[in-house]
Amino acid sequence: MEATIQKVTVVTDSIACLTRELVEQYGIEIVPLNFYAGGRLYKDWVDVTPSKAYELFLEDPESFKTSAPSPEDCLRAYRNASKRAENILCVTVSVHISTLHNVAQLAKELARTELSQASIEVLDSCTATAAEGLVALAAARAATEGNDLPEVVRIAKDIRDRVDCLVFLDTIRHVYRSGRIPKIASQVGSVLNIKPILSIAGTVRFHRTVRDRKHGMDCILQMMKDKVRDNTVHVAVMHAYALDEAQRLKERVSSEFRCAELWLTEFSPLMGYACGTGTVGIAFWAER
Repeated sequence: MEATIQKVTVVTDSIACLTRELVEQYGIEIVPLNFYAGGRLYKDWVDVTPSKAYELFLEDPESFKTSAPSPEDCLRAYRNASKRAENILCVTVSVHISTLHNVAQLAKELARTELSQASIEVLDSCTATAAEGLVALAAARAATEGNDLPEVVRIAKDIRDRVDCLVFLDTIRHVYRSGRIPKIASQVGSVLNIKPILSIAGTVRFHRTVRDRKHGMDCILQMMKDKVRDNTVHVAVMHAYALDEAQRLKERVSSEFRCAELWLTEFSPLMGYACGTGTVGIAFWAER
């Protein structure tokens, strides 16, 4: 049987929270984002594991800063992707959350001369975390099936329109860094032990607050049920330095939903910058 020739390679960024296994299985290129801890520059996905990054965060939260990748970082990913296929789809974190989408567009312009044979599309996922990862993953699966670039883009957009992300924060202390609330409000909320539930769709939105983790888990699962009903779902469970809690959440998802896929991953430290450790969440989309 003749092997399928892949016409498209998918590129995405490290905020997509894809596991190493999925990246290797589907040949996805990752653009690493940058963060600073203790005055030192790290490249997410390259220099340090998420767990180690969260340890650095806990040692000195105030020194933890983030920055977008350079156009050269994106161009390097395009170069690697072009070795496998002439057509490239780059799926980025929401333009309302990061400047990465604009950087990827600039790198596309720079690639016109160096990678003149490559056709590059840059797609705003309109989300972040593993919700972005699910969009990139659907595109990569379509690419491995031999689809051309327009069809891969169409499939990615279809999943983008269906994907959801719900996140439970163990603390509101660091949320002021997102620009959503003043620092003093974060500090007061932390003292009162307020734990917010957020969604990510284009931008980050507050839904409600709860007083403990159990109610937080019950709440995000009920919100997911209200959205997907009885349909088969594709799900990623995420955590920031809270593996045991994430494993328990994954078990609940497995028992309460009909899952076509279900995988566990760590939040990018770039998300932990505003969310803090102890954060857990679910990204999902439902089949029709």
